[in-house]
Amino acid sequence: MNTSLINHPCIICCRPTSMWCSRCQNAWYCTPEHLSNDWPRHRRECIPINTQQAHYPNMIATPPPAQAELVTVSALLFMPHEERSRIITVQCRPQGTISQGICPTPLVQDYFTESVPSTIILTQGLNGEPLRFPLHIWYCPTSLQRGSPINRAIYRITNGHASKPWCGPVVVLKFNGSRRQGYSDAGSNDLPALSAYFLAYK
Repeated sequence: MNTSLINHPCIICCRPTSMWCSRCQNAWYCTPEHLSNDWPRHRRECIPINTQQAHYPNMIATPPPAQAELVTVSALLFMPHEERSRIITVQCRPQGTISQGICPTPLVQDYFTESVPSTIILTQGLNGEPLRFPLHIWYCPTSLQRGSPINRAIYRITNGHASKPWCGPVVVLKFNGSRRQGYSDAGSNDLPALSAYFLAYK
């Protein structure tokens, strides 16, 4: 009997074992139950190896990685044909883990039928003061370049005094802090900073 395979201690009980996590082959467990019990912790460090490798009889099938749940936040929507902005709900797909500090991706493509949206991050508000919660502006570059349709909701918040009218749909999300690692709910209190930005747009 080859004893070199049985000299790894189980992560849970330290009993010698020859079975390992089939996904990463770096964690040793004496029973499938111990893997299941440890999976909430182990999944954070479990990096899959090449999936084309052959399966070995001493592997324990690892549960599939959990799909990250979508995060829902409030955003401001400025549609060209509407007189006022409105608050909408936007779902965001998490990227990586919270500890990695990667901002989730907002699922806003449905509002931009002409082209893939572009973004601007607004970090200054009225009188150039830094925004504690920067605003993430999503817009249609095709509409903006073409110059139509003029966004009536933006025209309204600038009282028509912008030197150049903003065109096409706009979705505005609010970051949850200056490090821009996630979103919080945007609302009408964000309109003054947006108005200042759209007034200054050239």
